[in-house]
Amino acid sequence: MAAAGRLRRRLLLVVPWHWGCSPRRWGTGGPAAGQVRAAFLRFFQERHGHRRLPSASVRPRGDPHLLFVNAGMNQFKPIFLGTVHPRSELAQYKRVVNSQKCVRAGGKHNDLEDVGRDTYHHTFFEMLGNWSFGDYFKEEACSMAWELLTEVYEIPKDRLYVTYFGGDSSLGLNADEECRDIWLCLGVPASHVLPFPLKDNFWEMGDTGPCGPCTEIHYDHVGGGRNAAALVNQGSPDVVEIWNLVFMQYSREVEGNLIPLPQHHVDTGMGLERLVTVLQNKHSNYDTDLFAPILDAIHKGCGGPRYQGLVGEADIGAVNMAYRVVADHVRTLCVCITDGIYPGLSGAELVLRRILRRAVRFCSEVLHAPPGLLASLVPTVVDVLGDAYPELRKNTDQIADIINENEAAFLSSLERGRRIIERTVQQMEPSMDFPAEVAWSLYGNLGFPLDLIDLMLEEKGIRLDSAAFDELALEDAKRKAHGLQARQLEGENVHLDVHSLAQLHSNNVPVTDDSPKYAYTLGQHGQYEFSPCQATVLMLYRDQSLQEEVGAGQRCGVILDRTNFYAEQGGQASDRGYLMHLGQQDTLFPVESVHLCGGYVIHEVTAVETLRAGDQVQLFVDEAQRLACMINHTATHLLSFALRHILGDNTEQQGSHVTAERLRFDFNTKGPVTMEHLQQVEQVVQEVIKRNEVVHMAEVPLTLARRVQGLRTVDEEYPDPVRIVSLGVPVESVLIHDSEAAMHTSVELCCGTHLLQTGAVEDLAIISERQLAKGISRVIAVTGGQAKQAREVGQYLAMEVDSLSIRLKQGSTSIPEVQNLSKEVGQLTKVRIMFLCRKIPTWAL
Repeated sequence: MAAAGRLRRRLLLVVPWHWGCSPRRWGTGGPAAGQVRAAFLRFFQERHGHRRLPSASVRPRGDPHLLFVNAGMNQFKPIFLGTVHPRSELAQYKRVVNSQKCVRAGGKHNDLEDVGRDTYHHTFFEMLGNWSFGDYFKEEACSMAWELLTEVYEIPKDRLYVTYFGGDSSLGLNADEECRDIWLCLGVPASHVLPFPLKDNFWEMGDTGPCGPCTEIHYDHVGGGRNAAALVNQGSPDVVEIWNLVFMQYSREVEGNLIPLPQHHVDTGMGLERLVTVLQNKHSNYDTDLFAPILDAIHKGCGGPRYQGLVGEADIGAVNMAYRVVADHVRTLCVCITDGIYPGLSGAELVLRRILRRAVRFCSEVLHAPPGLLASLVPTVVDVLGDAYPELRKNTDQIADIINENEAAFLSSLERGRRIIERTVQQMEPSMDFPAEVAWSLYGNLGFPLDLIDLMLEEKGIRLDSAAFDELALEDAKRKAHGLQARQLEGENVHLDVHSLAQLHSNNVPVTDDSPKYAYTLGQHGQYEFSPCQATVLMLYRDQSLQEEVGAGQRCGVILDRTNFYAEQGGQASDRGYLMHLGQQDTLFPVESVHLCGGYVIHEVTAVETLRAGDQVQLFVDEAQRLACMINHTATHLLSFALRHILGDNTEQQGSHVTAERLRFDFNTKGPVTMEHLQQVEQVVQEVIKRNEVVHMAEVPLTLARRVQGLRTVDEEYPDPVRIVSLGVPVESVLIHDSEAAMHTSVELCCGTHLLQTGAVEDLAIISERQLAKGISRVIAVTGGQAKQAREVGQYLAMEVDSLSIRLKQGSTSIPEVQNLSKEVGQLTKVRIMFLCRKIPTWAL
């Protein structure tokens, strides 16, 4: 106890706040939210040696199964799954702490429709978390949590209840008595240590993958000496969970069985909003200083009655619900837009569009606020969250512009939707339910929130055919699930699972040496020469298990000791080619795709004859496909540089994809991209191509690379050391302290394969540009002969369009002539589409 007291005094000196202080700004008592967050981070960093990490973006990195980052552990999934590259920074983590921005609005965790109805659901929230990756486990995790809550935050012990996993006979799992005994040893009364079943105290990452028992800490808001054990996990607003400590010790397989993990991990998560509610002695998250300034700004903006915290029937006209919806949703919008997720038409972008439209509807329909209220709240949100997440301060104007633009579009579609509903109702029989197909169209095409459809129909005394609507929703979900399942089956032979990776490590199977992929030179006549590669088959992977042998006709993943094949990563498509048994020229094993997993390069092949571990093979890369990818990847770097040069330094890459056929580049920009801009971009690229600049590449320590002024990076994990690609300037020159050389050329961190000189690109033509969302554009470009072909087709189309325009202006009234003109317009459209699909007939040139 004396040591704990010394710890508390030490932390109070580090984080200068006093828990019994007088009411602060916005009328809240207790510590400010920022101080609560800082105390958590410093406790684990300074007292328990955790590495403090910044929050990851709410846009998931490399995880197609997630719409948004919805938990603090998302960025660490490669560690839990064992797929982390051994040279990456992520692989070095042992114990870390952070405050993670999270969004739960879609997918498995979807709180969107509950927001506003109560006082504790949110779409955006902050998750405080500490993690151990094969380091400490249950005893240390529980001890740290209890120390922080009771000794630092000084939460009364008699108000805290802990739960543990009570076992599950169907899975053959006993109760987690180890966890129970740890809490009892920490001094928690037996009456406050409660067992619960699988659904409450067993955490799973998904249907398969790492999982394990968890222990939760609950807080009784009422207190007063009562025993509130009967209210734990019963949905009572007075007794709420504040912290969940997950002990990852199993992996759930496809068949449903549980297998112990080779390493045990700790994953904890505590909602900052709920913790602040406790420490500020409030009963609602919306009464804390995380929300009070926003609610006050809403009141000033709409001029209606103040927020009173009412719910249910007491909330007449749903005014208080509207306050909560708008306050929550504008926080989500600010964070998502800052992290590059914009209201759109699919995936996370579609969900964000629904969030925005739900907020706009409550602003206009319930609060009767003038247009623009939502965007006017952005500076207040930035003021509340900007210290913790400084990236918000850099994007204030852009966030407001995007919200205003989308609000105007929704208000316009709202009127269209009203007319559709009116017309449909007029055509219905009096006793009919509103057609589900029309409602589904409003929901899917016009982005109508479901509760808005229900409300508009309720006002007319009409019911929606809910059963038919649910059937449409179910069919849509099945289609999406089928597509996801198909993608998962496609990759079952190339994505090693956690147990196979652990087995490779335990058997001392070395990771693949893929440095030969960079072994190519320029020949005497300017042709690229790719060095041959010989390798040994170390292991085969099929049906989620490592195998020593596969038979003819079986599809499998081949793990080699070394390879010259490029595995798909960094936006560049993988190589293709074939393997051949050493000394046997008549049997080829076609390599269909190549993937990197935990440092192992997996070549996906269909065995044409028996293939065994230990076999010696020769590797042959499809040189034409590789060279085309190299050309397009170097061209992508040129394009990125040219876009910044023409549109300004604020232009940043949002994504890219390079194949042998073409390149795609997504970027953000403050203003519209004009045809003149694109022509100037092409000119800049062509000038660098004509100069035939040398492409310099070198591996350097990651910390040194990050100090380069003007260096361009994207949001992904980089290995250490990392590869720098510099056009025209030697890498050693850009690494010189205070060097500005990288400000005037393309210098990027990139693991891709590149040309050695830019002249081989020959030409670049942008064949498509469109806005994905406000401030985000996508260009598609082609190079070399395809670029020349694109220009010829463009000239042909331009001449034909000019000819059509002249004839249309002549005002011919002959029906046959009008029909012919219509056919010609259709034919020109077809020619353009065929080119974009790379199916141009010779007659079109």
